[in-house]
Amino acid sequence: MFEDIPVDVSPMYEGERIRSANMFVELAGPKSIGAELVQVKEDVENGKVEVIGPNLSEMKEGEIYPFGILIEIKGEKLEKELEGVIERRTHELSNYIKGFMHLNQRDQIWCRVSKEAKNAGFELEHLGKSLSILFKEEFPIIEEISITFYTDKKEVEAFLENTSKQYEERDARARELSDEDVDVFYGCVMCQSFAPTHTCIVTPDRTALCGAINWFDCRAAAKMDPDGPIFEIDKGEVLDEIRGEYANVNTVMADKSQGTVDRVYLHSVFGYPHTSCGCFEAVAFYIPELDGVGIVDRDFKGETPLGIPFSAMAGQCSGGKQVEGFAGLSLEYMRSPKFLQADGGYERIIWLPKAIKDSLIDFIPEDLADKIPTEEDANSIKEIRKFLREKNHPIIERLKEAKAKTAEETGSVEEESSIEMEAMPEMEVEGVPMTQVAYAPELTVPSASGGVKIIFRNAKIYAEKVIIKRK
Repeated sequence: MFEDIPVDVSPMYEGERIRSANMFVELAGPKSIGAELVQVKEDVENGKVEVIGPNLSEMKEGEIYPFGILIEIKGEKLEKELEGVIERRTHELSNYIKGFMHLNQRDQIWCRVSKEAKNAGFELEHLGKSLSILFKEEFPIIEEISITFYTDKKEVEAFLENTSKQYEERDARARELSDEDVDVFYGCVMCQSFAPTHTCIVTPDRTALCGAINWFDCRAAAKMDPDGPIFEIDKGEVLDEIRGEYANVNTVMADKSQGTVDRVYLHSVFGYPHTSCGCFEAVAFYIPELDGVGIVDRDFKGETPLGIPFSAMAGQCSGGKQVEGFAGLSLEYMRSPKFLQADGGYERIIWLPKAIKDSLIDFIPEDLADKIPTEEDANSIKEIRKFLREKNHPIIERLKEAKAKTAEETGSVEEESSIEMEAMPEMEVEGVPMTQVAYAPELTVPSASGGVKIIFRNAKIYAEKVIIKRK
């Protein structure tokens, strides 16, 4: 079946990582552009594989190229609502090919070809032929298939315009439903080859973390392939409607994670946030100094207010981990009326990249739109605090209430903790007794005697009171 493919093709290679030292070329990814799209068509030239732009043999080692994947399919039982489901399987099936790595989805794809595959004579035509066979095996309802690869920059840019329209049409349809309208949610374990303890819970109000699969996609997938990676979850007993906790969801999470995760909140980053895979489009992160939440997406190139870029933050909470104060999410979820509703929704958001803000402006409450800073307004905690005060963001009132509660519960402030604010004008202490005042995925503390370094992972710091003495 794969006799004329110069590399092995097997599920055993799923999860293979191609590091930069072993990379021949990179296709799409964070330093370039790319996308993938599956379209159901009436007229398909079966078996056709076309490359528009330079092929692998024409590429230079170590370079990065734009990349588009168009898969056209035909079949009597195929429906348009299956496009997103079949498209998402491109990730899994591409990774069956030894020496080819595929990450993420939609217009976030990131692919690499290994030096070993290139030396074996691997070309994009071989990728196309392998995918054609694999898709037909996986989905018998596909009767005809053709695949086009784009590596020319102008062609990829034009392709991206079309994919964006298709993605928006799918997402808009899913917004018609809410969680209360259905009795069934869905689980997806497609990413477990990379995140063994992760199960994505998909509801009408909560699109999959990858952003590529919504509730309608899951319904179609589960009907088409009942034994596949997407399955029904009876909604069952609601334990907490605001946080989004359901008894049956907890049971499924415990089962699929082999007991690693037994409780999850669908609409909060605190307590028991949803696990994160690695294909998520963005990360929500807690900023303890201001008791607010920031958002950063995969396309953001700078540092977040926590002083680290998206890549470092994603590394801390991906892989199926459940990390309080951090949660992977899709950008479409930020359009949901239930977006982090247990945490205050957009009233709790105190920083996000301008590109995200612009794309979501119709979904951010009008009275908050100019009160949430972006990287153009503020980048440090001090700058964000100043911006929030000037704009009278709701979080400021929240901080004042917390401060008033502290004064009321303590009755008085000890003389040692009374700081001469004139001498230290930038310092402020805000919070309530025994509240979490800091969270660090990794905290390094040097030893006073030298020679020893202590590393705390997933450290949570609580304080009943903060005493600062001036020397």
